Amino acid sequence: MNGAFIASFVALFSIPFFGWLSDRVGRKAMFYASCLFCAGFAFPMFWLLDTRDPTIVILTIVVAISFGQMVMFGIGAPWYSELFTVKLRYSGASLGFQVGAAISGGFSPLIAASLMTWARATWPVSLFLIFCACITATATWFAPETANKELT
Repeated sequence: MNGAFIASFVALFSIPFFGWLSDRVGRKAMFYASCLFCAGFAFPMFWLLDTRDPTIVILTIVVAISFGQMVMFGIGAPWYSELFTVKLRYSGASLGFQVGAAISGGFSPLIAASLMTWARATWPVSLFLIFCACITATATWFAPETANKELT
């Protein structure tokens, strides 16, 4: 509970910061960095959580949420809307985000729980996180860079 609360508080500052930073270095670069972080932190995250040390657990949750999720939240709002023309901007961005969130957010906990039940360990969940990061990086590869471009 404390880790999620603290991560949410940190998000109040990190989301606008990452959005601002993406204006400077580009949306794609930030998404790639977040994917790299997610893939690289997939195993260490569980190792750190397994220490059961309250401070380490809270810091792990804050770092994982901040650099794995909040980077993409800070960039997603401007980037998704910039991918569509004015006539389709609201519905295109909303539909893409909501469908993606429902599929990935809906099935990921079920997949993770099934993998842990099957293996009785966290390593398959780490591999699943790496797989998801690779899918996101692939989608990022095909998406256009929109930072500092004129909207149509």
